[in-house]
Amino acid sequence: MHEPAVPHLHDQDPEIAGMVEDEARRQFEKLRLIASENYVSPAVLEAAGSVLTNKYSEGYAGKRYYEGQQLVDPIETLAIDRAKELFGVEHANVQPYSGSPANLAVYMAFLEPGDPVMGLSLPMGGHLTHGWSVSATGKWFRPVRYEVRADTGRVDMDQVRDLALKERPKLIWCGGTAIPRTIDFPVFAEIAREAGAVLAADIAHIAGLIAGGAHPSPVGHADVISTTTHKTLRGPRGAMVMSTAEHAKAVDKAVFPGLQGGPHNHTTAAIAVALKEASQPGFATYARQVVANAKALAAALLDRGYDLISGGTDNHLILIDLTSKGIGGKPAAQALDRAGIELNYNAVPFDTRKPFDPSGLRVGTAAVTTRGLGEEHMPRVAAWMDEVVQAASKQDESTVERVAGQVRELLADYPMPGWTSAP
Repeated sequence: MHEPAVPHLHDQDPEIAGMVEDEARRQFEKLRLIASENYVSPAVLEAAGSVLTNKYSEGYAGKRYYEGQQLVDPIETLAIDRAKELFGVEHANVQPYSGSPANLAVYMAFLEPGDPVMGLSLPMGGHLTHGWSVSATGKWFRPVRYEVRADTGRVDMDQVRDLALKERPKLIWCGGTAIPRTIDFPVFAEIAREAGAVLAADIAHIAGLIAGGAHPSPVGHADVISTTTHKTLRGPRGAMVMSTAEHAKAVDKAVFPGLQGGPHNHTTAAIAVALKEASQPGFATYARQVVANAKALAAALLDRGYDLISGGTDNHLILIDLTSKGIGGKPAAQALDRAGIELNYNAVPFDTRKPFDPSGLRVGTAAVTTRGLGEEHMPRVAAWMDEVVQAASKQDESTVERVAGQVRELLADYPMPGWTSAP
């Protein structure tokens, strides 16, 4: 059953309650390898589902446009203080609703419409909000896109420098959504200084690894840092924008009133809880294990003849090119999902297939590490993935069903935050 229990939901809307319970069981029974997902603690769930959702709090602590903020203000202030301490930043705004609005706030703080902005190309592992054409950021600003090298799968820093000095962007993004290697924040900062640009680090995927000391930090290098609060950070679906004190006023003004009204106070409280959890010694152990699991899974996939972009991983994320396996990413991902292995199909650099039917799979180890799986389990996970990919190309559904049963059997011994088999 869902934990914390939802008896009132069962009474008032059994249809939705049943779907919530089914989703909780689904999450329990599947190897969740989507790189942007995780499990939050029951404490985070309780904060996110609290009466704080009833309160409207437009503005900032001490400067609200509604009365009755005596308890909301301390909650938001505590979340800010915890973010500043955990990441070592001078300023933090915890109000953005999600990662894309947080990135839009960065644009609003530093750019005018039509200004040039530089980011990693989406098919190369960048994010929509880093200036891709279908995003508002690619329509309202002039995008300059850098790529990864075809021979290494890593960001071509020489190209970044050449483009930056030629195009003189006002904002340079580093980070993205499918980058399996360490981001070189010092070199990005050097290039930004040479080009006279603001450097923005999007650490949405690696925030928890940074907090746990398993990835270098952009603090001291980037002028502004955006992040979601879920993924490796194991918080609710929210976001933060952090910066130096110099840019605090511009960032805050961009978030409110620039882009949004009242913050979601229940999410703010849940962020505060997650930040406290991430400050505990055990979280550093968790972050290191996430990386160790990813490296072990990558090695096992390589042993089975899979082509990995950049040849492996330095963080929680693996990007697989299935071209040599004779199957597209979408049918492979769908078969893996039926087999109890949840991940997403994904474009790979220089992909010749369409975005909705690309050549790759994106895999992450944050959620399975939360469940307690270790390096010793990763060869088995790779073997299951290989079996299912081969079965999918042969339309062998019996193998898919067998693997699904084996996955459920394994996970039965690993508790999941948010669900228990007890009645």
